[in-house]
Amino acid sequence: MRDAITSLIKNYDVTGRYLDRDAIDNLKSYFQTGTVRVQAAGIINANAAELVKQAGLRLFADLPELIRPGGNAYTTRRYAACLRDMDYYLRYASYALVAGNTDVLDERVLQGLRETYNSLGVPIGPTVVGIQILKELVREKVTEAGIQPGDWVDQPFDHISRELSERDI
Repeated sequence: MRDAITSLIKNYDVTGRYLDRDAIDNLKSYFQTGTVRVQAAGIINANAAELVKQAGLRLFADLPELIRPGGNAYTTRRYAACLRDMDYYLRYASYALVAGNTDVLDERVLQGLRETYNSLGVPIGPTVVGIQILKELVREKVTEAGIQPGDWVDQPFDHISRELSERDI
C-alpha cells in the first residue's frame, strides 16, 4: 500500500525529475491535513458499528424493495452480508483517508469486485447508494467532533463509488 508521499515520490522518480512546486504544494497539503485525517479515522473507528447500522437503516428506508421477499437483502443472512460489506468499505475508506491515497482501495477492495457482485447478482446501484450514505454519516460525525471535513473525507468513498459504477465502453 502506498500513501500520498510514496506515490508522489515514485511518480517523480520514475520520470527522473526533481520535486517541483506542484509536488511541494501537494506534500504541504497532505501534511496540513494529516492531524485531522488521523482524528477522522479515530472517529470512524469509535463509531463504526453505529455508522454501519445507520447507513443500513437509511439505505433500506430509501430502497425498501431490497429487504422485501425477493430483494437482495431479504433473509437475515443476506441482510447481515450487506452490513458486513458496508463495514468493510468503511474500514478500508478509513485507511485510504489516512494515507491520502486510494491505492489500498484498488488493491484490497475493488480489484474484481464489480465482476464478483455481477456474478452473484448483487445490485451495484444500491451498493453505491450505501457507500454515499456512509460518506454523509462520516462527514456528520467529523463535523460534530469539531473538524471541518474537506474533500479528503469524500475522496475514498467517491473513489469506491466511481470504480464500482458501470462504465461506458
